Amino acid sequence: MIPTVHLVIEATSSTPVYEQIRSQLAEQIAKQELPAGTKLPTIRALAAQLGLAVNTVAHAYRELESAGLIHTRPRHGTTVASSNSSRALLREAARDYALLARRLGVARDDALREISSYLEP
Repeated sequence: MIPTVHLVIEATSSTPVYEQIRSQLAEQIAKQELPAGTKLPTIRALAAQLGLAVNTVAHAYRELESAGLIHTRPRHGTTVASSNSSRALLREAARDYALLARRLGVARDDALREISSYLEP
């Protein structure tokens, strides 16, 4: 049985809808509310559940897959990746940081300097 995925979409938010889906699913995966191996709804089913376009949900799933958080196999569906390693979570956090820096108009070198200051011993 495929679990019901609980997402809250804020239509008035400045955050794109696909990003709201991606970030909420990524958070649920990180917190293991959606543990490794959990089968996710199909793109069409989730789009219908949320009343959204199929392409919007597909965009979010592609982003999660490129971050290594989910795997999609034809005729087998989409599941939470079994290797939710710290590396995959770090990649996801780095992506979020980069998107935020870009939205704020922070120059690349300044963003790198900020993150580097937290990596100093």
